[in-house]
Amino acid sequence: QDALKIFESANDKMGQADLLGNIGAFYYHKGDEVKALNHRLRSLRIAESINHKPGIASALSNIGSVYFMKQATQEKALRYYKMALPLCEELNDQTKIGAITVNMGNIYMRKKEYDKAQEAFDLSLKAYASNPVQIPNVYISLGDLNLQRNNYTAALKNYELALDLAKQTNHQLNIGRALGGKASVYRNMGDYKTAIGIYKQAEVINKELNAMLELEGLYDALATAYGKTGDFANAYRYQDLLTDIKDSLYNTETDKKLANIQFDFDLEKKQNEINLLTKDKSIQELELKKQQTFNTGMVVVLGLIVVLVFILYRSYRLKTKSHVLLDRKNMEIERLIRNILPAEIATELRSTGKAAPRNYEQVSVMFADFRGFTTMAEKLSPQALVTELDNYFMAFDDIIEKHGLEKIKTIGDAYMCAGGIPVADPNHIFNIVEASLEMQDFVRRNNQRQVEAGLTPWELRIGINVGPVVAGVVGKKKYAYDIWGSTVNIASRMESNGMPGQVNISSAVFELVKDRYACVYRGKIQAKNVGDIDMYLIDRKLDSTPRYIAVGDERVQEVPAKQ
Repeated sequence: QDALKIFESANDKMGQADLLGNIGAFYYHKGDEVKALNHRLRSLRIAESINHKPGIASALSNIGSVYFMKQATQEKALRYYKMALPLCEELNDQTKIGAITVNMGNIYMRKKEYDKAQEAFDLSLKAYASNPVQIPNVYISLGDLNLQRNNYTAALKNYELALDLAKQTNHQLNIGRALGGKASVYRNMGDYKTAIGIYKQAEVINKELNAMLELEGLYDALATAYGKTGDFANAYRYQDLLTDIKDSLYNTETDKKLANIQFDFDLEKKQNEINLLTKDKSIQELELKKQQTFNTGMVVVLGLIVVLVFILYRSYRLKTKSHVLLDRKNMEIERLIRNILPAEIATELRSTGKAAPRNYEQVSVMFADFRGFTTMAEKLSPQALVTELDNYFMAFDDIIEKHGLEKIKTIGDAYMCAGGIPVADPNHIFNIVEASLEMQDFVRRNNQRQVEAGLTPWELRIGINVGPVVAGVVGKKKYAYDIWGSTVNIASRMESNGMPGQVNISSAVFELVKDRYACVYRGKIQAKNVGDIDMYLIDRKLDSTPRYIAVGDERVQEVPAKQ
């Protein structure tokens, strides 16, 4: 920062641009995406002001790298890479060409545009031909591409070549990534024992490097692989590790800050263009005024009169419509508020300006989450992913409304609702159980259509707990109705330790519903500040036909659970 002040005092624009890029790189490697993007956008702005092409190319590529880190901003990354690539080719900067094209290839691969991905990877191989440190990255990406295309022989060859090259330069991160890819080939071929062994090697390396993003993928893969072998203890262990690492990686506030920085940058560029146009227009008007005659002035006066008449007429029309528009606006505001807050809370806010928090002695809480959503997100286009998720959530909304439950919120692919609030309901626990079973039935029916269409089915986990909570409205902007307490935390644990396609309940729920529903005892989990909690799977009413559910390697007929 001291060096930057020196460059600024000397008005050395090129030095400022280069130094801002270096500061951005420092924050990027520290994992501070907001500061990295801020400094790189400042570097781009200065490089563009002096038309310094190497600085522009470097800044564009580096901004793309910040956006490349998150799935939601991949399109922005692609836009910056496409702007940087022609400049890098003009400058014959092979290192930047290799980095840009391999990242572009990975974006195209996630969009399932496999031919474009292959073309980009080929360009990267050519650019990195004499770069032994970076070329393993390309072979790893080629392995990912062939794995998605189910070409396991080619994928295994790519990963093994990447592994050999990475070992030659002792590049530990690439060694870990190549091992992870190789294990995924064996997992997809059904050889889970071999896959787990290689995944564990990759885990050791990535733990030493503290490579959080790599560990997230490994924990997800290991949880699935152990589950396939029937080793549910290890499957649950890695599922818990995955949950912990997701919490540390996902930061909504960072996403908002990145979006705001980009918006401010774009707005400033637009304002500069407007200022330039305004300046040109002023010069033209000055020249025109010198040439104006009396007749031209009269035309201007007549034009002003026409404009004035038009304004008066429009004002008259607007006044006649004002009451209708206000009524419509008030109705729309009322509808939006009732979609965000319960009716009672909305009424209290409107009449008093605030809503007091309330304690509830018994509330049922449900969490629902799709297993493997991160992997699903990589396979589907953003539009297809959001459309499918919206389809499920709209169906869930209809189901909980039918059973008199209150939707609390959605977070990513997680859905949360509660029963017995804000109005007490003696049947809330039975209503929430019925709703959970209907949600699983909807997912099963939808999965049948998915399979028939050759698509990957979605797997839903549901967890339910019951107990005391505190409920209220937080914030003074963008009101949100929420609930808190250990009851909520335990419900979340029930979901994260649940089984796809089943409803996992705590012992507190079991004691209330055991006379109406057949359950299967699953074991205990440890809950912070609570101790061991028994878990049960609940599937049907006692007066309906028994079904069979998976417990470990066996299929067990449901019976009323007993303690």
